[in-house]
Amino acid sequence: APSTLNEWKELANQFENEWNFPNCIGAIDGKHVCIEAPSLSGSAYYNYKNFHSMVLLAICDAKYCFTLVDIGSYGRDNNASIFNESKMGKAFKNNLFKLSKNRMLSNGTQVPPVLVGDDIFALKSWLMKPFSGKNLTIKERIFNYRLSRTRRTIENTFGIMVAKWRVFRINDGINYVPSGFVDFETNSGKVIPRDWCKITVEGNALNILPQCISNRYTTDANTVRLTLTKYFNHPSGSLSWQHDYVTSCGHDLAGNRIFLEQ
Repeated sequence: APSTLNEWKELANQFENEWNFPNCIGAIDGKHVCIEAPSLSGSAYYNYKNFHSMVLLAICDAKYCFTLVDIGSYGRDNNASIFNESKMGKAFKNNLFKLSKNRMLSNGTQVPPVLVGDDIFALKSWLMKPFSGKNLTIKERIFNYRLSRTRRTIENTFGIMVAKWRVFRINDGINYVPSGFVDFETNSGKVIPRDWCKITVEGNALNILPQCISNRYTTDANTVRLTLTKYFNHPSGSLSWQHDYVTSCGHDLAGNRIFLEQ
């Protein structure tokens, strides 16, 4: 885990340089890891998908490396409590990591350090998630696109882990990620899924957590999301292809990303 202010700033610089998301310090996701239930554990590990699991929460950097992990929550716990009650979640909530202060953006607004996640997490001032709903504005869909392309890093990181670290596989090239293994993004913003997807579609022990259906969040959390939305739609913070992409087949009506086959 990053231990100094400069290390957190370096993470934010990487995400801005690689993925054009300002003051992002990590992408977060959670997975149910299939296990054989321990003896005398009852239903503690039995989850909503009808198998026994432990929960793995993880945060990665912009280059597909895990920076923080939390392992061990019961599979039956609901997704909101898993993160809120984890050491990781409490540390962010109470600012135990001593993160940097707000950063001034080029359009004159300020944003705090944030994580990016999907709908399994609740919106917080330090954790951004997509706008939900079917009638999103173009500006909201652009925010969802910008968040989605940044959050893709944690999906790739989990994919690399599953594909390359199999329990009974011999130690053969486990530190090498070959060309064509990680997703590729074209100059027009289209994402081309690569080899890790083909390996991990079926037969792995990781399963997604359920979505957080609550739309309750604080005013501060909503303000941060709206500030980033404004920045992503400002000339100084926009990407040349984003408007065309979200108004084309690149997204569905809810602003969810549609990945194109190679």
